[in-house]
Amino acid sequence: MNETADQADPTADEAQVPVLIVGGSLVGLSTSLFLGRLGVRHTLVERHADTSIHPRGRGNNVRTMELFRVAGVEPAIHEAASTLAKNHGILQAPTLVGDAGDWLFKQIDPGGGLARFSPTSWCLCSQNDLEPVLLDHAEGLGGDLRYSTELMAFNTDADGVTALVKNRETGRHSTIRADYLVAADGPRSPVREQLGIGHNGPGDLFHNVSITFRSRRLADVVGDRRFIVCYLTRPGADGALLPVDNRENWVFHAPWHPEDGETVEAFTDERCADHIRRAVGDMDIDVEITGRAPWHAAQRVARSYRSGRVFLAGDSAHEMSPTGAFGSNTGIQDAHNLAWKLAAVLGGWAGDGLLDTYDIERRRVAEATSARAAARSAEHSHPGYTPPPTAGNAPQRGILNITLGYRYPKGAVVGADPTTAVVPEKLALTGEPGSRAPHLWVRFRGERISTLDLYERSLVLLSDADEPSGWHEAATRLAEEMSVPLVSYRVGIGPGSELAYEDGADWSEVHSTTRAGAVLVRPDGFVAWRSPGVVPDAESTLRQVVRTVLALT
Repeated sequence: MNETADQADPTADEAQVPVLIVGGSLVGLSTSLFLGRLGVRHTLVERHADTSIHPRGRGNNVRTMELFRVAGVEPAIHEAASTLAKNHGILQAPTLVGDAGDWLFKQIDPGGGLARFSPTSWCLCSQNDLEPVLLDHAEGLGGDLRYSTELMAFNTDADGVTALVKNRETGRHSTIRADYLVAADGPRSPVREQLGIGHNGPGDLFHNVSITFRSRRLADVVGDRRFIVCYLTRPGADGALLPVDNRENWVFHAPWHPEDGETVEAFTDERCADHIRRAVGDMDIDVEITGRAPWHAAQRVARSYRSGRVFLAGDSAHEMSPTGAFGSNTGIQDAHNLAWKLAAVLGGWAGDGLLDTYDIERRRVAEATSARAAARSAEHSHPGYTPPPTAGNAPQRGILNITLGYRYPKGAVVGADPTTAVVPEKLALTGEPGSRAPHLWVRFRGERISTLDLYERSLVLLSDADEPSGWHEAATRLAEEMSVPLVSYRVGIGPGSELAYEDGADWSEVHSTTRAGAVLVRPDGFVAWRSPGVVPDAESTLRQVVRTVLALT
């Protein structure tokens, strides 16, 4: 960005919006979707002409799918992902010829145990299939999404951001004035570079070249092994094979060693095809190379996610090893965390200090998650990765504690233990402040929903319908008095309940409180605070909690 924001074409239209998003990939589009759901006007600029054409970033974990469920896009994502709906496991084998090899795991959710914790599940949807879905829904919500538009420069001041953007098709410059800027502009983020925000972490881990190719006979070799990825370990021909359609389109990640002077140009069609045949173990299969692109696996986390009116999200804030698909999911969850906080501050019902909690909460999650991602690459012997001697010696204890059980010990929460681990050893969703609120099936206005479906546009207070604790009345009065979106639901079986039990569940037991207690949940579905029982002055107590959570004190 060598230009300045003062160089805008004086004849060009100037736009003024609450939020400017830089970057139109998964994280930028998710930011647009979540802001649109909350009614926040915004503009997104993306230098590329369209969404991604590369079949990568395919693993959408259960927490991400919960967010997409609440945002109303889950059915469309499943439709876009239908081709790979039956692909589940991760296979590790010397070649694909014969039966040699081991499943690192064969099912994502063996036994269906995930249903105890969530109303949804994992979804295998490649980036090139997912991005158009997000784009369509974001535009449908009124988002101003401008592709072929590049951020050339930006200036910040106490009141906002002035950005100079260029239409790459017409060459025309224009100015966008925004209250806030969200930089979702990738691992080499020009925005982060201008802000001078450095990284923590070991840096580059390994390098691969992603090769897209067509092969009709490979499906016969694969047979009925419907894997997400297969790590092929033959010495001198190792790599990772990923199906695109289980028929003739495939991706192969081959180790690349630029540290030894190896160039991307050295990966000719002939070399790539030969490497793939040797890795598969069949020199007679047809291989037509259709593309190649280098990529770098790294472990880096920005030292700050906020600089005044500018926020980092996704790869601009953190880089992670691709094993486990942690990076894109962490970025989408960044966007969700930030969106409700921007909406609250812009809507006048939260103080600016709430935006500081974005860095406090999400940076610690990224640090813990990126370390787990690197350890998982060692455990899976990812092609091209030689871990340090101390890495990867202990097997991972599952993945749900990372993807669903992460916590915010500090931030926009009251009553959380600040010394607790961000990623617990075991999954425990029991209503603890700072954790994702428990999932519970209930009846709402005659419809069966998850309690997670309630958390999006407001703070939510849960209390008991049959216990005269005063929480519901206090929340109702405070919502009007404080002009805060605070919705109260009483749970039970009596006529005063807004949420009716299903399957004999007890909301208070699930949330680790008593029926005289209450639980306050944030718009992003994380528990902000809970009371184990009745208090002398419910209204005063709740008022102070809400003011603290929303940085109104």
